[in-house]
This record gives sequence, C-alpha cells and structure tokens, in this order.
Amino acid sequence: QVQLEESGGGLVQPGGSLRLSCAGSGFTLDYYANIGWFRQAPGKEREGVACISSSDGSTYYADSVQGRFTISRDNAKNTVYLQRNSLKPEDTAVYYCARVGGVWNSESICDNYYAMDYWGKGTLVTVSS
Repeated sequence: QVQLEESGGGLVQPGGSLRLSCAGSGFTLDYYANIGWFRQAPGKEREGVACISSSDGSTYYADSVQGRFTISRDNAKNTVYLQRNSLKPEDTAVYYCARVGGVWNSESICDNYYAMDYWGKGTLVTVSS
C-alpha cells in the first residue's frame, strides 16, 4: 500500500527557514516515483511549488519560490525533502507531497496536480511574526 507522510510544518517567522519531509512507503523513490510538493492557502487553488522527476532527477520550481526552496531526495531513506529559506507570509499554506508513477518531466508534475495518484495528508506551515 502506497503511503506518503509529511512532517516538519509549524510556525516560523518571516525570513526564517524550515525543512519539510515526505516519507514514502509501499514504493521506491528511484523507480518511476515522481514527487511533487504542492501547497494550498485558504481560498486559493492548490499549486505545485517544487517537483522532482524520477526518470532524470530534474527539478522544477514555481516562480514564487525559485531561489528560496530546494527539493531533494534520499533514495536510501525513501524520503523527499523541501528546504525552504527566506520564508514570507505568503508562503503560509498547507503543504502536501504527492506521487505520480510513469515518466514525467518535473515541470509537468507541478503543472498537473490533478494527475497525482497518491497524496499525503498535508502539513500546515504558518509564516508570521
């Protein structure tokens, strides 16, 4: 059974940093398991912020987080991370990780959240002073 579990959310001050983790089970990261980090703020549509392709390891970032967020994976731990620096109040949202199988490029993963086949339950991140 495929499962994803996010952790690492919480309250952080503007300008601060936080690392989110997405632990996977029931599948292996290095075998057609493309992972995306998505977020949804109140009243807004879910958006892909950082995604990583299983086939070539390429990464993609939304313009709003480019240069501040970094997605990485540890195949040995079957975990994907999202390091977030220089956080802003507008980064406040519930963050989800999701998986889709097959061959995808990283930008397409982020652009097609509705195509993800497994989702974690999400972790709330609040950026506030």
